[in-house]
Amino acid sequence: MSSNNNRHSNQDRRIVITGIGVVSPMGRTVGRFWEALTHPLDVATKTDSGTALRASGIAHFDGRIEDFDDLPAPTRKTLRKSLKLMNRETQMGVAAGQQALLCSRLLERYESERVGVCFGAGNVSVMPEDFNSAVNACSDDQGEFEMDRWGTDGLSEIAPLWLLKCLPNMPTCHLAIINDLRGPNNTITQRDVSFALAIAEACRNIKCGDADAMLVGATGTTLNGMNLIHARLEDEVCDDSGHCDRQRCHTCGPKPFPAEGAGALVLEDLHVAQQRGAHIYGEVLGSSSAAFIGHDGASACGRALANAMRQSLRQARLSPAVIGHIHAHGLGQPNMQQAESRAIADVFGPAASDTPVVATKGRIGHACAGTEAMEVIASLLALEHDRLFPTDDAGGLPSSGQTEDGWNTAGDSFLSLSMFGRGLGSSIVVGAFRE
Repeated sequence: MSSNNNRHSNQDRRIVITGIGVVSPMGRTVGRFWEALTHPLDVATKTDSGTALRASGIAHFDGRIEDFDDLPAPTRKTLRKSLKLMNRETQMGVAAGQQALLCSRLLERYESERVGVCFGAGNVSVMPEDFNSAVNACSDDQGEFEMDRWGTDGLSEIAPLWLLKCLPNMPTCHLAIINDLRGPNNTITQRDVSFALAIAEACRNIKCGDADAMLVGATGTTLNGMNLIHARLEDEVCDDSGHCDRQRCHTCGPKPFPAEGAGALVLEDLHVAQQRGAHIYGEVLGSSSAAFIGHDGASACGRALANAMRQSLRQARLSPAVIGHIHAHGLGQPNMQQAESRAIADVFGPAASDTPVVATKGRIGHACAGTEAMEVIASLLALEHDRLFPTDDAGGLPSSGQTEDGWNTAGDSFLSLSMFGRGLGSSIVVGAFRE
């Protein structure tokens, strides 16, 4: 693979998607993921091995070398050594990234310095059990913890490489080292909007000529203790029963269950992709994020989301009326849902009632940063197959866009929306590739 900087100006650089990878509660391959999306009654409640796991949000992924598919022998050897330094979030991110690289066939012909990695992440997964030995070493005969003994007795009981399992930049780090990707590398830690920000940074790197291709992804979980506490404090996931109030579900759509997962894409300069004969799944037409902090947290998110949508549509040079479908954030939280609905209506105007809106958190679950990556992949596959999958009840949003059999056309483009906290919103515009 060679750079085309001399032949094409930055403005001419079109960025296409040439690889996809996913690890989710609905399967750890792209094929299985799409099958589960399109046949929810038959397979969405089963893992690849046939075990019912959907409601648990657990990805069908054991973290073994076999879960990383058919890798070249040198890559497999390096990965096997690295697995013991990865927590589960990192392992899922690396697995999704390796899938995307294999799918794109990018590594068959590339220059190390021209390919980079940018991943999104959320809270660091700190596992309490990693401190059991250290806490016990600092406890008296009655089991009471004595803080003043921590420096002398506790720290020596913590594994020296423990911290390497918890850093959010580890997926980017391992993917770059394992595959010898020496281009721009970064990690974005903004929870639900991290993937959109990673996409935007990757596109800037390609457009400004610093890279010909970027591996972009996100990984996350709300299943472990600390992340689950954060998600429940923010009212982002269902309670222990796994059910939400019936009235809330009717007006706002289903609140997602705690989940884990990761997704990754290979973004590539169009001319480079065409030179090597790559299959093109779609084109990134625009990506934007915005912040708006006000006294009302929900309306601030809505203002931010509307600003991000307008900017991404300007980048794409598209009017709202031509967008094929919207993949909503669809959190199922009343204030956030109402803010999202108002933002869509504000930006799309009369076209809002005619634009299909889909939401998948009620089926995928809420995996923080990993969720938007899986949502973008779901809509990208819908473009590839030219049909929308059956979706959540998107209560409170302008339109579900779903007929009785669930096979509406996906259109030629989509917006993927995400929000987080009290004032962050992001929007990604992806279109079907046209010469």
